[in-house]
Amino acid sequence: MEENKSYMTSIIIIGVLFFIFGFVTWLNGTLIPFLKISCELTTSQALLVTFAFYISYFVMAFPSSQILQKVGYKKGMSLGLVVMAIGSLIFIPAALSREFILFLIGLFIQGTGLALLQTAANPYVIAIGPIESAASRIAIMGIANKVAGILAPIVLGFIVLENIDQIKDSLALLGGNAKQAMLDDLAQKVILPYVAMSIALVGLAFWLSRSALPNIEEEDDVIDVEDENNPSKKWWQHKHLLLGFVAIFVYVGAEVIAGDTIGLYGQSLDIPLETAKFFTSLTLSCMLLGYILGYFMIPKYISQDKALAISAIIGAIFSFGIVLSSGMLSVAFIALLGLANAMMWPAIFPLALANLGKHMKEGSALLIMGIAGGAILPLAYSWLSNLSSPQMGYLLLVPIYLYILYFALRGHLLRD
Repeated sequence: MEENKSYMTSIIIIGVLFFIFGFVTWLNGTLIPFLKISCELTTSQALLVTFAFYISYFVMAFPSSQILQKVGYKKGMSLGLVVMAIGSLIFIPAALSREFILFLIGLFIQGTGLALLQTAANPYVIAIGPIESAASRIAIMGIANKVAGILAPIVLGFIVLENIDQIKDSLALLGGNAKQAMLDDLAQKVILPYVAMSIALVGLAFWLSRSALPNIEEEDDVIDVEDENNPSKKWWQHKHLLLGFVAIFVYVGAEVIAGDTIGLYGQSLDIPLETAKFFTSLTLSCMLLGYILGYFMIPKYISQDKALAISAIIGAIFSFGIVLSSGMLSVAFIALLGLANAMMWPAIFPLALANLGKHMKEGSALLIMGIAGGAILPLAYSWLSNLSSPQMGYLLLVPIYLYILYFALRGHLLRD
């Protein structure tokens, strides 16, 4: 009974953290069109929002694992929340000066805090129960994450993008000091929500440090068969882990493209931003549906690897649907990618970490580095869009889903 209570306490606390992950991460879908207008950016420049945010995972994942070894999971997660709060406060001078580089620095610092949080939280979810049901537990976390993701662009959009189409029309008619004054007023709308966020993050850090969250056992004494036969084997010699890193890299890139470019794509179709600002929430609503399905189906009705394979096939089909359709139907196919993407992280992560034993921390850190796909692949999408069109840029997703299909069918089994 006491063990069940501890298990549920851990699930609830980590669920709150995954809610925070989602809320902060999916604010970017609103920030991109907002900063494009307020800082007078091109589309390619605006997509540097995703680059600054997600590249921090690549830079900070292994340092995060070292920090966790020094201070432990619980203190490490509290520290991550504080770092995120500092990143949020950078938005104050960024908005007052309307300097895009300061926004990017704030986003990088936020991502740094999230890298520390995720490096701790993801293996924690796997370690507190059977590996066979890890995808189901991660699905619970995904539900919390995507509920926050649905709410985040709606809340921030309501604050910073209210009457944005009228503002754009007014800016087009203004020049000189009048235009700059309006842009300054627009940029400063972002201050209040980010100050509120920083206060909430510090409060959560204090709550987490005082919570009953237990420390999970170290993995150093958990030796798998491979390690018994090859005691000198290094973490980078696990083929399925390296292939899993690539799978995470391309998956996160696909997820970010689906969630963060859909609003810009809608604008390219002359859909008013007052409407397009909700498109990210549509994508995340489809992801939420996918997580709910995954929670009930894995592993009772379908295995993690089969769920991943089916998701990859659906993703490829929807990607072709985007480029072969037009108008709102093509927007709908982008949103439906959320359904295809939902169970990819929950399946890839445990499949890539399976049988790592004492190398769990290094493996987790490597996979967290793969989140940098969210920095690189949206820029590749932008490049392809500039070469052809925003719609044809989504063809980039097809080889991504085909690789994930390979990992699901074959790659995760290469453990020699």
